[in-house]
Amino acid sequence: MSVLRSRPVLRWLVPATAAVAVIGGGAAIGTFAAEAEPSLPPRTAAQLLVDLQTSRLEGLSGTVVQRADLGLPPLVGLLPGNELTTMLTGTHTLRVWYSGPDKQRVALLDTLGEQDVIRNGRDLWTWQSRTNTATHRALGNKAGAFKPAPEPAASLPATPQQAADLALGAIDPSTEVSVGRSATVAGRDSYELVLQPRDQDSLVHQLRIAIDAKQHVPLRFEVLAKGSDQPAFEVAFTQVDYRRPDADQFTFNPPPGVTVTEEKAERPAGKPGRVKPAADPQVRAVGDGWTTVLVARLDGALDGGPAAGKPATPPAGAAPDVDVSKLLGGLPAVSGDWGSGRLFSARLFTVLLTDDGRVLAGAVTPERLYQAARG
Repeated sequence: MSVLRSRPVLRWLVPATAAVAVIGGGAAIGTFAAEAEPSLPPRTAAQLLVDLQTSRLEGLSGTVVQRADLGLPPLVGLLPGNELTTMLTGTHTLRVWYSGPDKQRVALLDTLGEQDVIRNGRDLWTWQSRTNTATHRALGNKAGAFKPAPEPAASLPATPQQAADLALGAIDPSTEVSVGRSATVAGRDSYELVLQPRDQDSLVHQLRIAIDAKQHVPLRFEVLAKGSDQPAFEVAFTQVDYRRPDADQFTFNPPPGVTVTEEKAERPAGKPGRVKPAADPQVRAVGDGWTTVLVARLDGALDGGPAAGKPATPPAGAAPDVDVSKLLGGLPAVSGDWGSGRLFSARLFTVLLTDDGRVLAGAVTPERLYQAARG
């Protein structure tokens, strides 16, 4: 369980930023501008975890930059559109404002426009400048109890806080926790908390979380893959201000000509602050911790039907299905006592598509996938 679960500072960014489709440029991955290492009083990993749990934040505004280079093979370009490749590569810039659990705003910026998510009390607004369209939803009676459904679900963590919360939830005996080097991030002196998997079958080398030395807020989050000294994924504040933003920042003023859609509010089941994923009988987890493998079964085997490269006719208005045969043709063939199939490899995850219609995926070595496929 995450040590941050009891303290929802900036947890509003989880559903809000996920509701924005990730679009943006394609700059290459690189570490954020390094500054001289500050001299800070020594603190243990346990003390830093307590700092994260007990910090209090009344307001914040700033600029967040997310960069990703997961080493995807060129065949990803065969997918229709560029949503997937944009989410998993390139650089994205967001502006964020926070003034308590019922006043938040996120603006995703790119060269073609802006997308905003604004929470102001019970009102939730989303707006896209390219189409000049907006949606409005009335939230539940209790502030903070409602969380809009994330769209798309595959969005990468959009802020250091969100990424750190996910990472800290992975702390168990399979994780080595230590203190790294101090750093200056967004002009703030910061400690560095380092999480490292003990299992050698994990493709993750380290997770590094830079924590503001005074405010105890995560300012930078980095994921390093094994065999690389450069982050495969990083998200960091490049500018941060801890003053409470003006109330005007959370007022949505529809621009001229905007098309507004009213949506019905939905109430989540369970306790506030706890997200319980829907159970899918066709997906199961093998193992636990850093080397968990997800196993799913396709509707049809890879040697026949739509999964074999014979796309079915899509519903009216839906995007055309991917010609899977082109994708599979670019993947290396593999086989063993578990069967045969195709292997998709990236820096931080591996996917095995078996000829009998299974899909196995995880941040693990191919050998761990073969082991799960055998079982």
